[in-house]
Amino acid sequence: MANWEKVYKKWDSFENLDESLKTELHSKKDNKTALEDAFYKELTFGTGGMRGVLGAGVNRMNIYTVRKAVNGLANYLLANRVNVKDRGVVIAYDSRYMSPEFAIESAKVLGSYGIKTHLFESLRPTPLLSFAVRYLSTAAGIMITASHNPPEYNGFKVYNESGAQITPGEADQIIEAIKQTEDELTVPTLEKTDLESKELINWLGEEVDNAYLSHLKQITKMSPDVLEQEKDLQIVFTPLHGTAYHLVTKGLEQLQFSNVSVVEEQAKPDPEFSTVQSPNPEEHQAFTMAIELGKKTDADILLGTDPDADRLGVAVKNDAGEYQVLTGNQLGSLLLDYILAHSDQKVIQNPRMIKTVVTTELGRAIADANQVETIDTLTGFKFIGEKINQFDSTGETFIFGFEESYGYLISSFARDKDAVQAAMMATEMAYYWKQRGKTLFDALNDLYEQHGFYLEGMSSLTLKGKEGSEQIATIMNEIRTNPFEEINGIKVEKIENYLTSERIIVADNIKDIIDLPQENMMKFILEQDGWICLRPSGTEPKIKCYYGVRGNSRDDSEQLLASLKDTMDKMIDGIVKKSS
Repeated sequence: MANWEKVYKKWDSFENLDESLKTELHSKKDNKTALEDAFYKELTFGTGGMRGVLGAGVNRMNIYTVRKAVNGLANYLLANRVNVKDRGVVIAYDSRYMSPEFAIESAKVLGSYGIKTHLFESLRPTPLLSFAVRYLSTAAGIMITASHNPPEYNGFKVYNESGAQITPGEADQIIEAIKQTEDELTVPTLEKTDLESKELINWLGEEVDNAYLSHLKQITKMSPDVLEQEKDLQIVFTPLHGTAYHLVTKGLEQLQFSNVSVVEEQAKPDPEFSTVQSPNPEEHQAFTMAIELGKKTDADILLGTDPDADRLGVAVKNDAGEYQVLTGNQLGSLLLDYILAHSDQKVIQNPRMIKTVVTTELGRAIADANQVETIDTLTGFKFIGEKINQFDSTGETFIFGFEESYGYLISSFARDKDAVQAAMMATEMAYYWKQRGKTLFDALNDLYEQHGFYLEGMSSLTLKGKEGSEQIATIMNEIRTNPFEEINGIKVEKIENYLTSERIIVADNIKDIIDLPQENMMKFILEQDGWICLRPSGTEPKIKCYYGVRGNSRDDSEQLLASLKDTMDKMIDGIVKKSS
């Protein structure tokens, strides 16, 4: 932003500024660095929405930046969708600070345009919002959530009329509409009482929940007689202070899983996520209390969902009898194998499995063995949802979709990753293998023996603020300008530049087109079935580096993975130091 001080002064002098934000600005009036970071740019609205630190300023999540985003969305919908005012927009929110407030502020802006809002009476998971868009046939959906980010964050995600996250093309148009709102402080709104008196708000109770649970029961692969049996599986579940408690416990009850122990200290919503360092099932510390309870109950499986219940983590006993958290790639591969083993391929037309370009190649190997085609998408479940939408007209059949970051979708009645669906399928899968004398860890080892020892990893570097954004850009520019020819002594076979949609086969210097949307990402395909991919996060001040290998044994793969990570960390650190 050309003159951040001018924008700051506009906010500081705004007579009707929210009192809490006004107090915050006054407390920082002598801290020029903090003020510049809050005002030097507008909070980025990316391909799915926006996410940021709560606080005052155009580079923060607050009622004014939310209003501006909703104002742009309203204008976009009125120009591009039919019957928008009557169909309306459905809104859900999670357990974070300001989530209920941002939800009602969104309704107040939509109401000023005569657009009806369907708003849940209390917090709900993201996959239920995705389902609700389809169930209620709304023109769009809004989810107020920052997923598994730290407590100081919140976010705003937009869903299209199919129930999937908005596509890049839709996002571009919404961004343009948002830009037309010159002053975020004066966006028109209706008061809550006016919304109710004009019937522009419909408060949602349990109707949508019950409809979702009805669909959820249908995804089971168990036979009717097995389904109705009481099952001797010991389960521990933690919603990590988020939104999943009701749907997960009800879903398990439907499948006759009665031995469910909930981590009570983490069962209630808590915006501070006070019992964990991070409410992210990808990070194994989040399972500390679940593991303690698992030991007490001798649990067969531990389930953990993130705050908005779109990601699932699972822990099971390993060969040493200790609980081990499966990676997203491992659980996704197990789920795919279980689903395909219990699907009648003869009656499925053109079956398709969908994964992202940074997700394990073990999934492709499993799909190939079952004559199922694998489709790769860019990173982000929005691209998997977009592909499923295309299947509605192509005659292809969605079988399963997953990504390495603990996101899975079994059935397309929702069009975003769904931890509730995944929890049901993981539980019945654990029961299936227990009946055969095996744990999920045993089943995973069987997959490795059959298809190869695929292992993956990811490291990230957080670089906050204006300087951090510039350093991330420098890293990507350096790697794009001077691409690796070998990494840790392993030759690069292919270079994939997703920003230019170009693939280079190195040995022959042959160029090919990558038939995917453009994205700021570089992937290097190595000899020996290895690969490395670098990508700035779209929602956090991070650059991420993904790795994949396929060794002859677990030890072989672990050593290769560790050496690749060490080499890349040093390379990136060198670029950062050079640019500092």
